[in-house]
Amino acid sequence: MSRQTNKLSATAVKMAKPREKTFKMTDGGGLYLEVSPTGSKYWRMKYRHAGKEKRLAIGVYPDVSLVKAREAREDAKRQLAQGIDPSTAKRIARQHGEQSAANTFMTVAIEWLEKVHQHEVVPAHYQRNKRRLERDAFPIIGKRPIAEITPPELLGCLRRIEERGHVETAHRVKTLCGQVFRYGISTGRVERDPTPDLRGALRPSKTKHYPALTHPKEVAELLRAIDGYGGQPTTIAALKLAPLVFTRPGELRQARWADIDLEAATWTFEASKTGQPLIVPLPHQAVTILCDLHGLTGRTEFVFPGIRSSKRPMSNATIKAALDRMGFKGEMTAHGFRAMARTILAERLNYPEHYIEQQLAHAVKDSNGRAYNRTSHLEQRREMLQSWADYLDALRGRADNVVPIQTGT
Repeated sequence: MSRQTNKLSATAVKMAKPREKTFKMTDGGGLYLEVSPTGSKYWRMKYRHAGKEKRLAIGVYPDVSLVKAREAREDAKRQLAQGIDPSTAKRIARQHGEQSAANTFMTVAIEWLEKVHQHEVVPAHYQRNKRRLERDAFPIIGKRPIAEITPPELLGCLRRIEERGHVETAHRVKTLCGQVFRYGISTGRVERDPTPDLRGALRPSKTKHYPALTHPKEVAELLRAIDGYGGQPTTIAALKLAPLVFTRPGELRQARWADIDLEAATWTFEASKTGQPLIVPLPHQAVTILCDLHGLTGRTEFVFPGIRSSKRPMSNATIKAALDRMGFKGEMTAHGFRAMARTILAERLNYPEHYIEQQLAHAVKDSNGRAYNRTSHLEQRREMLQSWADYLDALRGRADNVVPIQTGT
């Protein structure tokens, strides 16, 4: 290599004109500008490593100025002094950069959503979680290499959600991010999950309890109000069925006739929270309601079709609106039928908690830690729901609202 360096000037580089053949303009120390017949100018460096002469591609002028080219030359010299081949180091750095770009948080998260999460949960739950990541995580950390995201950086992302007053959402996004990081660990894109380091860093999420009537006298008033309600036939049927089966409101309003077997008195569907199949044994009161309704909506897909279009289910606001009109605003919601049933079945009818939890489609495990399958205690739950329906009938019809306590089996 020539000992003399910095031979070129910025003006000379800029004014260099193409010739018939490619030529070089030497700056010294192995650095030179290669000018092609087309006028393109390339910075390159000639060096020797392990006894062999090599070339290092530095970049294209004017994207890489004379000053930047000289800095690259000095960096290469330092690498050579340490026994490192500059061309090899550049290739490895480029590969690492490409790998980092392919392993951003967003890339890994989308892969987890599509390959894992959408097969674990029902479509509605999948879409909600996808939107949470798209809205609250991707704009902040989506383009960052997942392996480089630190606990403070993730906390900053979650703080933005928290500062909007959405504390519960911040906790949900944190949980989702943890699932993405753990998927990244299993696929070799990141070494650890930073979410455990954030324990206690967010404000605690306040549990939201839906308004519900749980005292027999109040329940009796509600049932009699439903009996006297003068709304749409489908709304009345939904209101009457809701306390009998106490499924989640979305599961009830999206019920399909194809999933209901009136002869066997069963309704089979996938629970919206767990995605697991659930068989709901129908008491004879529920079968009567459905048989009557079948003549009205039996030719449609949904048991409770929407008013504007029979191709869509009943609106999620329909039952709440009806309860509000009946005078139970702030006291009872569509979700409140679940709390009502859970409380009375346990405290007044003395049914085992795991029967009730199974019927509520909560995650319930046996003594060996295995989740109960959809047919577990089906006959016991059938008896429980029939006793529950009979209890409601008695409650509805008794003036003193005193119903004998039964013991669950």
